[in-house]
Amino acid sequence: MSEQETIEEIAAIVEQKFKHEASGHDWWHIYRVWMLARRIGNTEKVNLYIVELASLLHDIADWKFNDGNLKAGGIEAQNILLSLNVEEKIILAVTSIIDNVSYKGAGVKTPMKSIEGKVVQDADRLDAIGAVGIARTFAYGGSKNRAMYDPTIIPVLHANFEEYKHSVAPTINHFYEKLLLLKERMNTATGKQIAIDRHHFMESYLEQFFNEWEGKA
Repeated sequence: MSEQETIEEIAAIVEQKFKHEASGHDWWHIYRVWMLARRIGNTEKVNLYIVELASLLHDIADWKFNDGNLKAGGIEAQNILLSLNVEEKIILAVTSIIDNVSYKGAGVKTPMKSIEGKVVQDADRLDAIGAVGIARTFAYGGSKNRAMYDPTIIPVLHANFEEYKHSVAPTINHFYEKLLLLKERMNTATGKQIAIDRHHFMESYLEQFFNEWEGKA
Protein backbone atom coordinates (compact mmCIF):
# COMPACT_ATOMS: atom_id res chain seq x y z
CA MET A 1 0.00 0.00 0.00
CA SER A 2 1.41 3.42 -0.94
CA GLU A 3 1.63 6.33 1.49
CA GLN A 4 -1.30 8.05 -0.22
CA GLU A 5 -3.40 4.89 -0.09
CA THR A 6 -2.62 4.52 3.61
CA ILE A 7 -3.66 8.11 4.29
CA GLU A 8 -6.91 7.58 2.38
CA GLU A 9 -7.63 4.34 4.24
CA ILE A 10 -7.07 5.97 7.63
CA ALA A 11 -9.21 8.95 6.65
CA ALA A 12 -12.03 6.53 5.81
CA ILE A 13 -11.62 4.68 9.12
CA VAL A 14 -11.66 7.90 11.13
CA GLU A 15 -14.60 9.38 9.23
CA GLN A 16 -16.65 6.25 9.85
CA LYS A 17 -15.86 6.27 13.57
CA PHE A 18 -16.62 9.95 14.18
CA LYS A 19 -19.33 10.84 11.67
CA HIS A 20 -22.09 10.87 14.34
CA GLU A 21 -20.02 12.51 17.11
CA ALA A 22 -21.61 15.73 18.40
CA SER A 23 -19.31 17.20 21.04
CA GLY A 24 -17.16 19.22 18.65
CA HIS A 25 -14.68 16.34 18.24
CA ASP A 26 -16.32 14.96 15.13
CA TRP A 27 -14.97 13.96 11.72
CA TRP A 28 -15.12 17.52 10.46
CA HIS A 29 -12.90 18.71 13.33
CA ILE A 30 -10.39 16.06 12.34
CA TYR A 31 -10.75 17.00 8.67
CA ARG A 32 -10.06 20.69 9.44
CA VAL A 33 -7.02 19.80 11.55
CA TRP A 34 -5.79 17.59 8.71
CA MET A 35 -6.16 20.40 6.17
CA LEU A 36 -4.55 22.97 8.48
CA ALA A 37 -1.69 20.61 9.28
CA ARG A 38 -1.03 20.12 5.58
CA ARG A 39 -1.10 23.88 5.05
CA ILE A 40 1.30 24.57 7.90
CA GLY A 41 3.44 21.56 7.04
CA ASN A 42 3.99 22.90 3.54
CA THR A 43 5.71 25.94 5.08
CA GLU A 44 8.07 23.86 7.24
CA LYS A 45 10.69 21.19 6.58
CA VAL A 46 8.62 18.20 7.67
CA ASN A 47 7.82 14.62 6.82
CA LEU A 48 4.34 15.35 5.52
CA TYR A 49 3.37 11.68 5.70
CA ILE A 50 3.86 11.73 9.49
CA VAL A 51 1.98 15.03 9.73
CA GLU A 52 -1.01 13.66 7.82
CA LEU A 53 -1.18 10.40 9.75
CA ALA A 54 -0.87 12.13 13.13
CA SER A 55 -3.45 14.81 12.30
CA LEU A 56 -5.95 12.19 11.12
CA LEU A 57 -5.42 10.04 14.24
CA HIS A 58 -4.83 12.74 16.86
CA ASP A 59 -8.30 12.32 18.42
CA ILE A 60 -8.78 8.61 17.74
CA ALA A 61 -9.14 7.98 21.50
CA ASP A 62 -9.10 11.40 23.18
CA TRP A 63 -8.47 11.36 26.94
CA LYS A 64 -11.68 13.38 27.48
CA PHE A 65 -13.68 10.35 26.37
CA ASN A 66 -11.39 7.67 27.80
CA ASP A 67 -11.39 8.30 31.56
CA GLY A 68 -8.51 10.74 31.33
CA ASN A 69 -6.14 8.16 29.83
CA LEU A 70 -3.47 10.12 27.91
CA LYS A 71 -2.08 6.95 26.35
CA ALA A 72 -5.35 5.63 24.89
CA GLY A 73 -4.97 7.56 21.64
CA GLY A 74 -1.43 6.40 20.96
CA ILE A 75 -2.36 2.79 21.62
CA GLU A 76 -5.37 2.80 19.30
CA ALA A 77 -3.43 4.67 16.61
CA GLN A 78 -0.64 2.11 16.85
CA ASN A 79 -3.08 -0.74 16.35
CA ILE A 80 -4.57 0.89 13.26
CA LEU A 81 -1.17 1.65 11.76
CA LEU A 82 0.10 -1.86 12.44
CA SER A 83 -2.95 -3.31 10.71
CA LEU A 84 -1.99 -1.30 7.62
CA ASN A 85 1.65 -2.42 7.76
CA VAL A 86 3.05 1.05 8.39
CA GLU A 87 6.74 0.87 9.23
CA GLU A 88 7.76 0.99 12.87
CA LYS A 89 9.69 4.27 12.82
CA ILE A 90 6.67 6.06 11.33
CA ILE A 91 4.37 4.53 13.94
CA LEU A 92 6.67 5.66 16.75
CA ALA A 93 6.76 9.20 15.38
CA VAL A 94 2.96 9.35 15.00
CA THR A 95 2.13 7.89 18.41
CA SER A 96 4.61 10.22 20.12
CA ILE A 97 2.74 13.17 18.60
CA ILE A 98 -0.66 11.81 19.64
CA ASP A 99 0.51 11.15 23.21
CA ASN A 100 1.68 14.75 23.61
CA VAL A 101 -0.63 16.86 21.44
CA SER A 102 -3.26 17.76 24.05
CA TYR A 103 -3.52 20.90 26.14
CA LYS A 104 -3.32 19.92 29.81
CA GLY A 105 -3.86 23.14 31.75
CA ALA A 106 -2.55 26.71 31.89
CA GLY A 107 0.31 25.73 34.16
CA VAL A 108 1.39 22.66 32.19
CA LYS A 109 3.99 22.85 29.45
CA THR A 110 3.29 20.60 26.46
CA PRO A 111 6.40 20.81 24.26
CA MET A 112 6.70 18.78 21.09
CA LYS A 113 10.02 17.13 20.25
CA SER A 114 9.53 16.99 16.49
CA ILE A 115 8.64 19.66 13.96
CA GLU A 116 5.90 17.33 12.72
CA GLY A 117 4.43 17.34 16.24
CA LYS A 118 4.59 21.12 16.41
CA VAL A 119 2.70 21.38 13.14
CA VAL A 120 -0.07 19.00 14.26
CA GLN A 121 -0.34 20.66 17.66
CA ASP A 122 -0.71 24.09 16.03
CA ALA A 123 -3.39 22.81 13.66
CA ASP A 124 -5.35 21.21 16.50
CA ARG A 125 -5.15 24.34 18.63
CA LEU A 126 -6.14 26.60 15.77
CA ASP A 127 -9.38 24.65 15.41
CA ALA A 128 -10.07 25.38 19.08
CA ILE A 129 -10.10 29.16 18.54
CA GLY A 130 -11.89 31.62 16.27
CA ALA A 131 -15.46 31.22 15.05
CA VAL A 132 -15.30 27.44 14.70
CA GLY A 133 -13.54 27.15 18.04
CA ILE A 134 -16.34 29.08 19.75
CA ALA A 135 -18.97 26.79 18.20
CA ARG A 136 -17.01 23.71 19.26
CA THR A 137 -16.63 24.99 22.81
CA PHE A 138 -20.36 25.38 23.31
CA ALA A 139 -21.04 22.04 21.60
CA TYR A 140 -18.70 20.33 24.04
CA GLY A 141 -20.12 22.18 27.05
CA GLY A 142 -23.62 21.16 26.07
CA SER A 143 -22.57 17.54 25.63
CA LYS A 144 -21.26 17.60 29.22
CA ASN A 145 -24.35 19.39 30.62
CA ARG A 146 -22.27 22.39 31.65
CA ALA A 147 -23.77 25.80 32.28
CA MET A 148 -23.14 28.30 29.52
CA TYR A 149 -22.04 30.98 32.02
CA ASP A 150 -22.24 31.59 35.74
CA PRO A 151 -20.74 34.90 36.89
CA THR A 152 -20.32 33.53 40.42
CA ILE A 153 -17.81 30.90 39.21
CA ILE A 154 -14.41 32.43 38.50
CA PRO A 155 -12.07 30.95 35.84
CA VAL A 156 -9.08 29.01 37.17
CA LEU A 157 -5.63 28.76 35.61
CA HIS A 158 -5.09 25.09 36.39
CA ALA A 159 -1.65 24.29 37.74
CA ASN A 160 -1.64 20.65 36.68
CA PHE A 161 -3.43 18.14 34.48
CA GLU A 162 -5.43 16.61 37.33
CA GLU A 163 -7.04 19.98 38.11
CA TYR A 164 -7.74 20.65 34.45
CA LYS A 165 -9.08 17.15 33.81
CA HIS A 166 -11.62 17.35 36.62
CA SER A 167 -12.89 20.85 35.88
CA VAL A 168 -16.66 21.15 35.41
CA ALA A 169 -16.71 24.92 35.06
CA PRO A 170 -19.16 26.79 32.78
CA THR A 171 -18.30 27.02 29.11
CA ILE A 172 -17.36 30.71 29.14
CA ASN A 173 -14.67 29.96 31.71
CA HIS A 174 -12.96 27.72 29.15
CA PHE A 175 -12.08 30.79 27.10
CA TYR A 176 -9.97 32.11 29.97
CA GLU A 177 -8.68 28.72 31.10
CA LYS A 178 -7.51 27.65 27.62
CA LEU A 179 -8.67 29.31 24.42
CA LEU A 180 -7.31 32.82 24.99
CA LEU A 181 -3.97 31.33 26.01
CA LEU A 182 -3.41 29.39 22.79
CA LYS A 183 -2.21 32.29 20.62
CA GLU A 184 0.97 32.51 22.68
CA ARG A 185 1.49 28.73 22.56
CA MET A 186 1.75 28.33 18.81
CA ASN A 187 4.93 26.68 17.59
CA THR A 188 5.26 27.68 13.94
CA ALA A 189 5.35 31.03 12.17
CA THR A 190 2.29 30.11 10.11
CA GLY A 191 0.39 28.92 13.18
CA LYS A 192 1.17 32.15 14.99
CA GLN A 193 -0.01 34.25 12.06
CA ILE A 194 -3.31 32.37 11.66
CA ALA A 195 -3.94 32.55 15.41
CA ILE A 196 -3.89 36.36 15.51
CA ASP A 197 -7.20 36.93 13.68
CA ARG A 198 -8.89 34.01 15.42
CA HIS A 199 -7.81 35.32 18.82
CA HIS A 200 -9.13 38.80 18.05
CA PHE A 201 -12.44 37.31 16.93
CA MET A 202 -12.83 35.57 20.29
CA GLU A 203 -12.08 38.80 22.15
CA SER A 204 -14.76 40.61 20.13
CA TYR A 205 -17.20 37.78 20.72
CA LEU A 206 -16.67 37.86 24.49
CA GLU A 207 -17.13 41.62 24.59
CA GLN A 208 -20.47 41.23 22.78
CA PHE A 209 -21.46 38.28 24.96
CA PHE A 210 -20.97 40.17 28.21
CA ASN A 211 -22.68 43.29 26.87
CA GLU A 212 -25.71 41.20 25.95
CA TRP A 213 -25.57 39.37 29.29
CA GLU A 214 -25.86 42.68 31.12
CA GLY A 215 -28.50 44.05 28.71
CA LYS A 216 -26.12 46.63 27.27
CA ALA A 217 -26.31 45.49 23.66
